[in-house]
Amino acid sequence: MITSRSEVTVRYAETDMMGVVYHGSYLPWFEIGRTTLLREQGLPYRSLEEMGYRLPVLEVTAKYLRPAVYDDTLTILTTLREKPVLRIVLEYEVRRGDELLATAKTTHAFIDREGRPVRPPPHFAERMNAAFAG
Repeated sequence: MITSRSEVTVRYAETDMMGVVYHGSYLPWFEIGRTTLLREQGLPYRSLEEMGYRLPVLEVTAKYLRPAVYDDTLTILTTLREKPVLRIVLEYEVRRGDELLATAKTTHAFIDREGRPVRPPPHFAERMNAAFAG
């Protein structure tokens, strides 16, 4: 299992007329969590793209438990529980301090520039094998 931690501060543009974070605003935060986790593993998303790989979202689920509001400092905990083979499944927790505000899960596929499903690049597989060996 691999876990990563990212922080965001809620911007005014991410809130709705009620002053609460709009539900769609969470999706970019999940992306921050995903790309940070990959970068911390020595797998920056930019490098994957330069090699011709993409990781489109196949599925996203989210459960909103408590509202976040403007200027909150939030922690995005991103977890990769299983070693990815053809797909990568990430889980997220959005927290304000110790308070759990939302949970989510995204599933991504590896594709090439033409949109065909492919296996991850060899160095990605090597990094994941090392991370999940222990």
